[in-house]
Amino acid sequence: MTDPEPVVRRESEIEYEGVDAAAGLRKGVLVDETDGAPTFALRRFTLEAGAEVPKHTNEVEHEQYVLDGEYVVGIEGDEHEVSAGDSLLIPAGAVHWYRNEGDEQGAFLCAVPNGNDEIELVE
Repeated sequence: MTDPEPVVRRESEIEYEGVDAAAGLRKGVLVDETDGAPTFALRRFTLEAGAEVPKHTNEVEHEQYVLDGEYVVGIEGDEHEVSAGDSLLIPAGAVHWYRNEGDEQGAFLCAVPNGNDEIELVE
C-alpha cells in the first residue's frame, strides 16, 4: 500500500445530496477513499428546521461534531439536545435518530470508517 497524497478540497467543490429515508437531511462527502483517505470518511450533514430522521442503525460507528443549530439526537432510548461545539459517539449498531424542532438549520460533521455501511430503518 502506498502512502496517500495530500488533498485539499474547497467548499465550492462539495456536492450535497438528499438522504432517501429523511426529508430535510442533506449529505456532502468532504473526504473519503475516492480522495485517497485510507481509513476514514469525513462528511457534512445539514438538518433543515422541522426535519426528522427516523430511527435507524448503522453497521459502523459514527463520530460527530455539531457545527450549527440546536437539535435532538436520540441514541438507544435517550434523547440529547445538542448544539454547536458538542461531540457525539454513536456506536455501531446503536439505534439513533434526529429531530430539529428549531427554526434554524442544524449542521454536523460525521466521521466513519471507509467501506460499506449497512443502514437499517427501525420501526
